[in-house]
Amino acid sequence: MRAITAQNREADDHGLSLTELPYPSAAENDVIVQVHAAGFLRGEPDWPGTWTDRAGRDRTPSVLGHELSGVVVELGYGTTGLTVGQRVFGLTDWRRNGSLAEYAAVEARNLAPLPADVDHMTAAAAVMPGLTAWQALFDHAHLQTGQTVLIHGAGGSVGSVAVQLARETGAHIIGTGRASDRDLAGTLGVHEFLDLDGERLEDAGEVDVVFDVIGGEIRDRSTTLLRPGGTLVTVAEPPTIQPRDGRAIFFVVEPNREQLTQLATRLREGRLTPLVTSVRPLADAPAAFSTRGRTIITVAAE
Repeated sequence: MRAITAQNREADDHGLSLTELPYPSAAENDVIVQVHAAGFLRGEPDWPGTWTDRAGRDRTPSVLGHELSGVVVELGYGTTGLTVGQRVFGLTDWRRNGSLAEYAAVEARNLAPLPADVDHMTAAAAVMPGLTAWQALFDHAHLQTGQTVLIHGAGGSVGSVAVQLARETGAHIIGTGRASDRDLAGTLGVHEFLDLDGERLEDAGEVDVVFDVIGGEIRDRSTTLLRPGGTLVTVAEPPTIQPRDGRAIFFVVEPNREQLTQLATRLREGRLTPLVTSVRPLADAPAAFSTRGRTIITVAAE
């Protein structure tokens, strides 16, 4: 099969290339998915898990990408809950070969059924942003109706999904970003928008929840906006300042079938639209790691 692999940790381009690899084998409780569409994060070549397995052993050449949508073509021993021929989408393990390939071995529990009327590109684009936003807002911050939430990067791939989920909850939403993000954020449902280049963050006033995807000074200044008992959740880096009467939490997104199922329902009903900047074929994926915006890779045809 063809796959995009990283082969040199020290090289500027990390040795990213289109490579011929053996067809993957399905371990116990795995499925083999024929990948139709895949997503990735540009920072993956810098992650330790890209280069070593859970025992610390070198695993190059390593297949990048961890978001996928496709069709189950094989079941591993003991696998239940999915069937051959079923459309699925989900998140692959950080320390196993990923989704930028024609076929991927994935733990069945990390996948959810995909409705027939949701296309693979849309599904793949929703995986990482959807799970990240869901877990930040609901699992960690426990966002509730009537609360005020500040969402940084409201015009980005994760922030835009967070805005849409928070809107359904009935929260008051303050979005931040560049001036060019204002119109998109307004369309998605923010009630107020702050241009971080030209407006003061402190003008947002008090909030119950902050969802941070930026880190650094913005994350630290945001802690001062929390009401007593409020929560700041960040995926950028662990917080260095704890609010006086509240919490600041860092987390790494995890696969979750139930949450994927909730996301699939919203995609099907048109209640959730993931951000996609460009779509490229598998062979163009190495170049996409150096571009801005949200790129989805198409692999197999529907």
